[in-house]
Amino acid sequence: MTDELPPGLALSWGVQPTGRRGPKPGLTVEQIVATGIDFGDAQGFAAISLQKIAAQLGVTTNAMYRYVRSKDELIVLVHDHAVGRPPKLPAGWRAAATAWVQAQVRMYAERPWLLDVPIRGAPTTPNVLRWAEVMLQAFAPTGLSPHDSLGCLMLLDGYARNYANLARQLGASADVPVQAAQVGAFLVPRLVEGNYPMLVALYTNQEYEDGLDDDLEFGLTRVLDGIQVLIG
Repeated sequence: MTDELPPGLALSWGVQPTGRRGPKPGLTVEQIVATGIDFGDAQGFAAISLQKIAAQLGVTTNAMYRYVRSKDELIVLVHDHAVGRPPKLPAGWRAAATAWVQAQVRMYAERPWLLDVPIRGAPTTPNVLRWAEVMLQAFAPTGLSPHDSLGCLMLLDGYARNYANLARQLGASADVPVQAAQVGAFLVPRLVEGNYPMLVALYTNQEYEDGLDDDLEFGLTRVLDGIQVLIG
């Protein structure tokens, strides 16, 4: 039965697959997953592999298949454990949504490699589903239908991912900042000459730059305002 499920689903819920024979295991799935997370934290998503984990734990790569069926299964387990449990949310759907998004952004800042994990469908593992559950519970008193609550959840999740991914790319960029003096000396005259009055105003007031500043709060407030209209 469990062999017919998607990779990692049964193991993520603590259900051991049937039909795996051999001597008593010398490792545990938890050890393998923890080592995979260590590789992700230290070297990024691409470093998480059965071969590297096997070498780190002092076993052969073939021996790893006694614990996980494939790399896909490994990634599912590593992802769910690395995501962890969501925080306790405050009362009120709006405060809860704000805390939920902020927690996701912090998680991605601490483990940016989670943004590289492929999305292969709706979540099915315990921790990822718990994140969804707590936010859906926060929406429950609003009177939104289950369908609309799920849609709002996906909107918030997408906003958090997009912001976190942009923050990661800006943080990793070695390019000269938009507000650098040499960029301004080159760009402003051309904006004036090319008839970009709105951008000239933003640029000369130092409001057009690389940094995100209060963009998280500003964008999130607009999203929440839209959900408030839907609730109303």
